[in-house]
Amino acid sequence: MSLPRPFDVICLSLEPWDDVWRRNQHLASELLALRPSMRLLFVGNPVDILWSLRQGHLPELAPLHSVGDTGRLWAMTPRKWMPRRVWPRGDSSLFRQALAAGRHLGFSRPVLWVNDSTYAPFIPGTGWPSVYDVTDDWLLGEGETRELERLHRNDASLLRDASEVVVCSPALARTRGRDRPVHLIPNGVDIDHLREPMARPADVPDGPIVLYQGTLSAGRLDIDLCLELARALSGRATLVFVGPNSLSGEVSQLLADSGAVILGSRPYAVLPGYLQHADVLVVPHQTTAFVESLDPIKAREFVALGRPVVATPVAGFRDLDPPITVAAREAFTDAVLHLLDEGPRPPGPGPIHGEPETWTGLATRFLAVLDAAASASTAR
Repeated sequence: MSLPRPFDVICLSLEPWDDVWRRNQHLASELLALRPSMRLLFVGNPVDILWSLRQGHLPELAPLHSVGDTGRLWAMTPRKWMPRRVWPRGDSSLFRQALAAGRHLGFSRPVLWVNDSTYAPFIPGTGWPSVYDVTDDWLLGEGETRELERLHRNDASLLRDASEVVVCSPALARTRGRDRPVHLIPNGVDIDHLREPMARPADVPDGPIVLYQGTLSAGRLDIDLCLELARALSGRATLVFVGPNSLSGEVSQLLADSGAVILGSRPYAVLPGYLQHADVLVVPHQTTAFVESLDPIKAREFVALGRPVVATPVAGFRDLDPPITVAAREAFTDAVLHLLDEGPRPPGPGPIHGEPETWTGLATRFLAVLDAAASASTAR
């Protein structure tokens, strides 16, 4: 009996493979469990060599490494040697590094799972099947005109050339589905992991805490609202931020001066401990077109936890039922204070209202898209 031919996938991700799990890591792990013949190379966002040197440290010398104990998952970090404006061919170098890693692993005709549109110009030349997975609408972000033009150009290229297109939110389905079919596959949740009781983390401040979990980004957080909330909580509770910090040093200091505590990233393995011991979970996001394009993973996680939540009226939270409270910006702080006035709640998960989709179910749908891309390419 012959073994099935390996089903090889190269994921060109916007984010690294680390202990702060995001959509791509959840899906990749579930895909490998669903398809025993799958081998997957996870290509994270590149490390900037010059920036690293300016920060006084060198990048890891062996970028390709095995992940976990399956023997079928590898991760790598391409190296970006110079800025794009200095070395226009730098992007092709990133792609060559990814291809070299695939060849080293014996990948001959992989399916390209493209999350980072930087690789768009190089997809048609391979002749390989590809799935464009759109998770953020960076075309709505702020930035230099040249960079936005590059993003628009690459997005249009992938919409034209990719075998299949996946989007994670209804807003993205509307914008990317105007001229071609797209698959709407939202984010999911690992319910059992989030509801496993955990002890209060030692680095959480004493007393009641109001907690934000997620990437600290000026493009998502309403900084003025965060400052208002932190000051209003003085003497009653502490506003705590858990997640990668992309804010400037100046903004981070303003938050600290207002009484907030920024803990930074914490591994996904211990994240439930922070969420389960929060008196109130908060989502003080801006209401912008970019934020509207998102499908926040934390919305599913908060539903699975059953803890009190206050969120601005943004996608993912706007239509949720209690214990999620949706409050306009001007009423947000009062809504948080009202929940604190109701008295302390015992730690741990509360009741689940609704049935959030699991990563396993969503990975099953994503695998069908990968299969469709591979079949269509074989037919061509």
